[in-house]
Amino acid sequence: MDAAFLKRLVLGLLIGGALGFAWHKLVGCRTGACPLTATPLRGIAYGGVLGLLWALAGRTNP
Repeated sequence: MDAAFLKRLVLGLLIGGALGFAWHKLVGCRTGACPLTATPLRGIAYGGVLGLLWALAGRTNP
């Protein structure tokens, strides 16, 4: 793994996690019945996974 790819993975994870937390705070779930946004940790984890998928999708083979 090169440094640029590792940086892209970490950046995708951080941005995804931040967006997941923001989604929890701004949209959220008041009843607790929503499986993805019932707790901030789930929102962060879901956002982080989506961020990693985004980072991996942009990978090109040399």
